[in-house]
Amino acid sequence: MSKPMRFTLKIWRQKNAQEPGHFETYEIDGISPDASFLEMLDVLNEKLIKEGKDPVAFDHDCREGICGSCGMFINGRAHGPLPNITTCRLYMRHFRDGETIVIEPFRAKPFPVIKDLVVDRSALDRIIQTGGYISVNAGSAPDANAIPIPKPVADRAFDYATCIGCGACVAACKNASAMLFTAAKVSHLALLPQGQPERRERVKKMVAQMDAEGFGHCSNTGACAVECPAKIPLTAIAQLQRDFIWANLTPDPYVR
Repeated sequence: MSKPMRFTLKIWRQKNAQEPGHFETYEIDGISPDASFLEMLDVLNEKLIKEGKDPVAFDHDCREGICGSCGMFINGRAHGPLPNITTCRLYMRHFRDGETIVIEPFRAKPFPVIKDLVVDRSALDRIIQTGGYISVNAGSAPDANAIPIPKPVADRAFDYATCIGCGACVAACKNASAMLFTAAKVSHLALLPQGQPERRERVKKMVAQMDAEGFGHCSNTGACAVECPAKIPLTAIAQLQRDFIWANLTPDPYVR
């Protein structure tokens, strides 16, 4: 049986967006190496509640690496020390027994702190709302083979569509850029036949909304792709850049 572990946790505590935050230190032991990071925080919160203290607020939902809710900065990295992983899939065996772990919210101006480790990521939702969808009335679902799509194109579109919107790309970027997120949401539709009628307007509107939300510019350091749990490649950004230039320099055949 694995030996229980102990940790020193330095956690960012902040009552709301208006009040300044600070780090508080907690000692915790008896943690199984097979416990997930969120389960470890659950144990801490049970301890705090029993002591009559305010539990640490943090986002979570599916705990299966699908929903993208569990974003937090752990020891200076989005989602923790391992690349391409969500916080809920991070286990305590990935840390050393007795280690000090620093936990804080994603740091980005468009992601204001709601409480403790919880940030408001609705800016990403607003980018989607401006054009990250297909609004053309296509009728009932066609047969799967009705519109042939080359497998390399379909594979690339699927790779981009796997983005879970966690915001790790923004938190990892020194400029707090949302280019990888926006590129993934633009590019997977740009590659498919169904996405062609709104292709030009989609990229222009979504990039404009991204800028309006206050996200920084992309300087191509690649930190976003390293931390992305869905492993969205940087080629998504290249696809968005091509589409954006093309949309602004050529007439739209669908607009009469």
